Amino acid sequence: MKRYKIANICLLGGLLTVLGCSKKPTDYREFLNGEELVYPGKVTNPQAMPGNGRIQLVWQPSPDQSIVQYRVFWNNGADSLTIPASTHNTTDTVKCTIPGLSEYVYSFTVYSYDAKGNRSVATEISNARVYGSVYTATLNNRLTDADNPFTVNEDNSVTLRFVTPDTININTTLKYTNQSNQEVSKSLAPAESMLTLTDYKFGTPVLYQSSYIPVTNALDTFYTLRADTFPTIFRLVQCDKSLFRERDMWGDMGIYQSDTRVSKLWDGSVGPQGYPNIFHADGNGSLPRTLSFDMGKVYNNLGVIEETGRDCCNNPDQFEVWGIADIDNAIPEMNPNESGWKDAMMNKGWTLLKEVIRTDNGNNAYKTNLVDNPPPIRYIRIRFLHNANGETSYVNLSEITFWNKE
Repeated sequence: MKRYKIANICLLGGLLTVLGCSKKPTDYREFLNGEELVYPGKVTNPQAMPGNGRIQLVWQPSPDQSIVQYRVFWNNGADSLTIPASTHNTTDTVKCTIPGLSEYVYSFTVYSYDAKGNRSVATEISNARVYGSVYTATLNNRLTDADNPFTVNEDNSVTLRFVTPDTININTTLKYTNQSNQEVSKSLAPAESMLTLTDYKFGTPVLYQSSYIPVTNALDTFYTLRADTFPTIFRLVQCDKSLFRERDMWGDMGIYQSDTRVSKLWDGSVGPQGYPNIFHADGNGSLPRTLSFDMGKVYNNLGVIEETGRDCCNNPDQFEVWGIADIDNAIPEMNPNESGWKDAMMNKGWTLLKEVIRTDNGNNAYKTNLVDNPPPIRYIRIRFLHNANGETSYVNLSEITFWNKE
């Protein structure tokens, strides 16, 4: 009886084993509607090229010949774009430009699809930034060389100078008016610091605007919001000495003798002169002392003075240069050595154009700039404060020359 039970158990176990081994390996298809699970080949080497309100995604296609299209998803799958698969050559590049994006950092997912709708494993493109108005607002035009912005050359060409840009500068475009009254554009590359304009029309503005890219592979170039105006470019034109006239004012010093007049200062002599080819003051007073004259016309941008002393002695090494356009009721009735003279001059409308301090013996020509942006000037007063040799009464000079910025 026991053997009979054991045999039945063995028979049952064998039957179950046979039935179990009869299940097919493809029976999982009942869970996939009878279809196989297929993954088309995924793309490789994905990159993002940021742009202005847009982005371009690029990748190399899979060699899988079954792929018919690619789909790109972003905004957590809420937005997508379909690109036909036109090549399966892995050396080619597929490009997908997505416009109309806000300035933001995005993540994109790329899938490959075959004709049956099977899709590949996902390819992620993360930290893809789109640029726009916020980035543009941070851009500034390239800086000019503040210490030496331009040079007017002997041939009247103008060399403009800029400092090295501090970010990914692509170009700086300059626009100016040439001597034929035409607008001209020139470009300054980031590696260049100087640009020479051979046909610039003096007195006209030069505008410049810089362009940038946020990263080296950027899709678009960004421009600053507006152009800047280059510092005023001028050339120095010597004031016409033929128009200069003597003009004594209250408190001015007298002359030593008739042939050492103030007019000796614009007779065109070059270099330190000897007596009597000089201005020579009388000795009837002590420094500070003044002399005055009329330049014969109004100059709107008086810029430079050159003063030349005598060939030997009594040369001033400290003096003030004053200017005004109209002397009607503008001459204070005070001697220049009185303590309130300077304030009185200012109250009458005079402008202190320069306080000159020479550190030599005062003989040779000494040229120096006057104040920036002076008012219109026609009349000049020079107050002499000190002589290089310590003399306190006499003042000797050979020549005075002025230049106007035009």
